[in-house]
Amino acid sequence: MTPVDAPSITIGELEANYHLYCKALKMLVNEGRSSKKIQRTVCWDRLAILHNCLPRRYKPPAYLLACLQREWQSAQEPCSGEVAPAQ
Repeated sequence: MTPVDAPSITIGELEANYHLYCKALKMLVNEGRSSKKIQRTVCWDRLAILHNCLPRRYKPPAYLLACLQREWQSAQEPCSGEVAPAQ
């Protein structure tokens, strides 16, 4: 199938599935995928299309990725009140 023959997706369909693209992005971060690998995914492309078409409504995928990575890293660190196990 050539790009011309490929079915196109509408902005409405992209908006309706936005939460799924964000969920997929979060799953990729939790799996420990690299940023380069994440940028080659369908969810990244769809989030980029939404941002390019409606920049006031949707953040860029790089921003979403940074937020999710920061959230994941903070969840991996032990709380400051926890005592480290004795060695």
